[in-house]
Amino acid sequence: MLDYLDRVPPGKTGPKGIQAIWITPIRALTREIELSATKLARGLDLKWTIGIRSGDTSAKEREKQRVNPPHLLITTPESLHLLLARKGYRELLGSLRAIVVDEWHELMGSKRGVQVELALSRLKSIAPHLRIWGISATIGNMQQALDVLLGVPRDNTPRRIIRAENIDKTVEIISLFPADLERMPWAGHLGIVLLDQVTEIVRKSTSSLIFTNTRSFAEIWYQKMLAHAPELSGQIAMHHGSISHDIRAWVEDQLHKGKLKAVVCTSSLDLGVDFRPVETVIQIGSPKGVARFLQRAGRSGHQPGAVSRIYFVPTHSLELMEAAALREAFRRKIVEDRVPYVRSFDVLVQNFMTWAVSDGFDPDETLREVRTTFSFSSISDDEWQWVLNFLTTGGESLRAYDEYRRLIRQDGLYRVENRAIAMRHRLSIGTIVGDAQLHVKFLSGKYLGTIEEYFLSRLDPGDVFWFAGRNLELIRIREMDALVRKSSRKSGLVPSWQGGRVPLSSQLSDMIRLKLDEVVHGRAEDDELKFLEPLFDLQRQRSILPDKDKFLIEYFETSEGYHVVMYPFEGRFVHEGVAALVAYRIAQIRPITFSIAMNDYGFELLSDQPIPIEEAVETNVLGVENLSHDIQASINSTEMARRKFRDIAAISGLVFKGYPGKPVKDRHLQSSSELFFSVFHDYEAHNLLLRQAYEEVNDFQLEEARLRRALERIAMQRIVITYPDVPTPFAFPIIVDRLREKLTTEKVEDRIRKMALKYG
Repeated sequence: MLDYLDRVPPGKTGPKGIQAIWITPIRALTREIELSATKLARGLDLKWTIGIRSGDTSAKEREKQRVNPPHLLITTPESLHLLLARKGYRELLGSLRAIVVDEWHELMGSKRGVQVELALSRLKSIAPHLRIWGISATIGNMQQALDVLLGVPRDNTPRRIIRAENIDKTVEIISLFPADLERMPWAGHLGIVLLDQVTEIVRKSTSSLIFTNTRSFAEIWYQKMLAHAPELSGQIAMHHGSISHDIRAWVEDQLHKGKLKAVVCTSSLDLGVDFRPVETVIQIGSPKGVARFLQRAGRSGHQPGAVSRIYFVPTHSLELMEAAALREAFRRKIVEDRVPYVRSFDVLVQNFMTWAVSDGFDPDETLREVRTTFSFSSISDDEWQWVLNFLTTGGESLRAYDEYRRLIRQDGLYRVENRAIAMRHRLSIGTIVGDAQLHVKFLSGKYLGTIEEYFLSRLDPGDVFWFAGRNLELIRIREMDALVRKSSRKSGLVPSWQGGRVPLSSQLSDMIRLKLDEVVHGRAEDDELKFLEPLFDLQRQRSILPDKDKFLIEYFETSEGYHVVMYPFEGRFVHEGVAALVAYRIAQIRPITFSIAMNDYGFELLSDQPIPIEEAVETNVLGVENLSHDIQASINSTEMARRKFRDIAAISGLVFKGYPGKPVKDRHLQSSSELFFSVFHDYEAHNLLLRQAYEEVNDFQLEEARLRRALERIAMQRIVITYPDVPTPFAFPIIVDRLREKLTTEKVEDRIRKMALKYG
């Protein structure tokens, strides 16, 4: 806007067309930005129009924007690419002067960030006066974030990192403690035990945000709070990404006006949204990352000099260690790095289709642009040609099928001539891939939101479930609509969404090990650690409490069999890889079969026969020698890559997810992507999409680089094997996690309570 003022006097109407684009990762931010931009424009007497384009924007509003584009467009990465897929986009965006990418850290660590990189590479070519800004408050690798956003320099245009210096934000972390400490902790129940305290905090606060890590937990907490404090009915609400736009917009509006006492929400409200009436934030369970916790804390005290106050509600006793670790990380100003995606060829294939369905693209010009991105700066001529061949002929494996010849070359430009292919591409733009969604509607037609097909397919008509803060009875499923009515029954099933569990970050893992070391050496000062002292004492009695110089392995026998439990404190994903690796290496000593369980603190190997753990340690079962080979041998990497390939196939357009209201069945998508995977695996091993699937498994699912660093750290520690008579407090929650997935007939909570009494 200031650049615009330099060119156009206040009160005057300047050039038409889009002058600035503001990219945001979440739709909840678009309205916040619109309100702030409108106030600023009025204050500066700018004759600016401001518009929003996202998945919630109506067709009527989009047509209005097409005829008369706003000066400032607030949008998402997906909607920006839809603009670039329009014919004549160069004229529409040629006058662009500025792009602001908000919450860049959130985009950078995903394929949506690659989308933004590719869009910027084209916009820099067509808008010669373009300036690009990135905004982030919580990122560790700031210089790399700048490099990823701006790409390879094309000229001597200066690049700067601007920091807010000497502004120390005060964050107060307050943990809630149960009346009695559970010395044998298990996950998922303790939070509700603290419902009284949470409700009292809500009553005393003007307005509160209650963050949960999953949409399922949001549904549970909303219902539990209403049942516990019915007088709050009408004063509390719920907000998450699966609820309809109308409901979410109403909740956001009521928050802005200060008319809600509390909103139970997920990450849908944790990125930069400024609700000034909010004075208190409550976090249910550990957020598993420092940056995520600070983002949520920052939703309160959103004024200069104000204190951001956040209450930490543990879902099991040991999570209180994470509260102390988060406080230490904040004191040391430690936040996570965001690992950028590189060489995501599925996104590049999709991007080529976007250029082709609009005005077509020149391959030489586009190659120069693509090589200026961080993600594809290393792309070779052969790889470039492979992508073009893949889209024009189907590649080596699919050249016999006309439907995979998506592009033609005409007058030197690659284009899409087939209107059906163009339509399917526009409907598929985006990199967020999930399971098929069913629309939840009342019989009257009122739309409530979406739930994944796999959950609703398990229900029978008459079953009751919780969704959008209501008790709903399923009437029937008709095509992709789940028709429901309100139910008076108080109990109900809770929808579960895939991908709910977030692993512990590397930085938070470091701080937890630091806090344990303080406990071992009598230096612990955090209230949380003092509260946990009886649990630590029991751990010492039965085993040991490891400090930074010791690596703990526990070996014991129960009625289930023989247990080996190890504690790297490196997060669930790393433990999955290390557990498989150790199981494989032990099996080389003696043929043996294991079941494996893990949580963020450690992992368990369980067998029905004795485990030669001493011999395994002597043969360096935790060493880094032959690591890559042993990882590949210890896991079914082909099967993991096969599952990963499903998303890659959808993003690259190999499989089509269906038309609005008529999506392809989930099982059909799975079988189609598996067929492509098998064909490429057997006949085209160098296929770039196939190679990408294996690389994503190693980099993001197994976190091989982090796994290697963990084993290198363990190599510097002294390995201590203990032989407790019964499970220890550290081992118990890992065993419970395994039981949760196995038990179906006996109520899990009852079984776990019996175990806690037996071993406590």
